[in-house]
Amino acid sequence: MTITLSDQDKSTLRTAAYGAVSLMAAAGAAGMPHKMAANGSIALGSATGLIGHVLADHPKGKDLAGRSVAEIADRVLPALTAAMSLLGKQDPAEADNFRGAVLIAVETARIHQDQPSPAAAEMARKITAALDAARAAAAGSGAGQDRPELRKAIEEIVDSGFVGVSLRVHDERGEWAGSAGAAELGGTAKPPINGHVRIGSTTKTFTATLVLQLVAEGKVELDTPAAHYLPEFGLDERITVRMLLQHTSGLFNFSGEVYDDGTVVMGIPIPYGTTGKEWVDNRLKTYRPEELVRLALSKPARFEPGTGWSYSNTNYVLARLLIEKVTGRSVTEELRRLILEPLGLSGTMVPDASPEIPAPHAHAYYRYEDAGEQKTIDITRQNPSWISAGGDMISTLQDLHTFVSALLGGRLLPAPLLAEMCAPRPTGIPNMDYGLGVFVVTTDGGTVISHNGAAVGHAALMSSTPDGSKTLVAALNCVDDADLSIAAAFQNAQQRLLNEVFGGGQADPA
Repeated sequence: MTITLSDQDKSTLRTAAYGAVSLMAAAGAAGMPHKMAANGSIALGSATGLIGHVLADHPKGKDLAGRSVAEIADRVLPALTAAMSLLGKQDPAEADNFRGAVLIAVETARIHQDQPSPAAAEMARKITAALDAARAAAAGSGAGQDRPELRKAIEEIVDSGFVGVSLRVHDERGEWAGSAGAAELGGTAKPPINGHVRIGSTTKTFTATLVLQLVAEGKVELDTPAAHYLPEFGLDERITVRMLLQHTSGLFNFSGEVYDDGTVVMGIPIPYGTTGKEWVDNRLKTYRPEELVRLALSKPARFEPGTGWSYSNTNYVLARLLIEKVTGRSVTEELRRLILEPLGLSGTMVPDASPEIPAPHAHAYYRYEDAGEQKTIDITRQNPSWISAGGDMISTLQDLHTFVSALLGGRLLPAPLLAEMCAPRPTGIPNMDYGLGVFVVTTDGGTVISHNGAAVGHAALMSSTPDGSKTLVAALNCVDDADLSIAAAFQNAQQRLLNEVFGGGQADPA
C-alpha cells in the first residue's frame, strides 16, 4: 500500500517517537536519564522501512529537553495518538511498525535503568495507551473500509448459533475490524471489537514460542530428552523437547482420550461428556500443573515416542514446567520478558488460577441438566487451571494480530528456529500438518499458519500467511454444553473465515 506523508506528518512522527523516549527518561530521572534517552534513541534508530527512514531524519523534538514530565506528556501523548491515526488511515501495517518501534524503544530505555522506577513503568503504560487509542478508534469504524463480505460472514456465524463474534483482518486492503451478535444473552450491545477473550489452545503458540526463545538463548535444546530438564517426573528418556511441542510424545492427554476404536479413557473432570455437571459444580477449583502431569503419567502412553501424532494438553503443561525449571522464573515472568513487553501486548495475560477476566469482554455461557431441568448459566468467571498451559491464556484481537504478525515476521525468533516452528509434520488430518505449536494448513490460496482455541463458552481464531503479512483473528462467545453442541458451528465458522480471507482450507480442530 502506498503512503504519503507531508513534512508536518513526519515531524509529528518524530516528535511522538523521540518524545516517548524523553518521557521515559524524565519519568525515570533517578535512573540515569541521559543513559535512558540514549538507549531509547538508539533503539528507534534501528527501525526499518518507511518508519525507520522518517525517524532517521533527526530533528527529534529537542525543544522537549529540560521540560517537566507533565509538560512533555501534554505534547507527546497527543502526538502519539495523532501519529497512529495518520498512519492507520493510509496503511495499518505502517501504524503497527510505528507502534512496535516506539514500544521497543520505551522498553529499551526502561530495562537499562540502574534502579526500577514505578514512575517509568506507569509512563510506559500511558504511552502504550496513547498508541492504542487511535487504533481502537479506527477499529471501531471498520478502519475506514467497507468489507461487506466480512460483515456478512460474522453475521451468518452468529445466526449459526453463537451469541457474538468479533473479527479483525489485516490484508492487502488494509485493516478491518467489526463485531456482530451480542456481548451477553438478552443484551443489545455488540461484543467489544478489542475485548478480552479466553483464547484456549491458542495459548500453545505462545508457550512454544517461549521454549524456542530459550533455545535461541542456549538454555534449552530441542532434541534433548525432556527428562533432562524435568527429572522429577520419570519421563520416558526417548521423549524430547521437540516431541512435546510437536505432539509426538505419545503421552496421555490428562483431559481424556478417545481412541480409534471409540474407547474413551477419562482424565480429570472436564466440561464435556459425562463429567460436565461435575465441572460446573467445581469450576473454581484449582489444579496445579504437576498434578495434571502426574495424572497423565499414571495412564498408558498412546504410542511409542516419535511414532505417531496425537494432540495432548499434557505436552504443553510439561513445556510450561520446563520453562519455569530452566529459568527459575514463572511462565508469566518469562512471557512478559520475552513477548509481552517487547511487543507491547498490554491485554494478554496468564491468569493461572484466577477466575477473573478483565473488562471489556463478552460473556461465556454453559447449558446443563440439573435434576431433569435445563439450566443456562454465565461461566465467564471460571478457574482455567484445569487446562493450564494447554489453553489458559487471555488476550485481545489486537494483541493476537500483533503477536502472530511479529512472530511470523521474524521479530521473536531467529530465522532457523522460525523455520523449525513452521516445518510441517503429518498429523493424519488432510491438508493439515503440525509444526511446533502451530498448525500448517494447506489452502487453495497457499499455506496458512494457524492455531485456534476453544475455552468453555469462549473461543479464539488466529491464522496468518507464513510471512505474517495477512492475518485473521477472531473471538467468539457462545452457550457451551457437555455434548459440544456448538462444535459443528465452530468448525463451520473457522472454515467460512478461512475461505473469505485465505481462499479456503481445512479448519483447525484444536
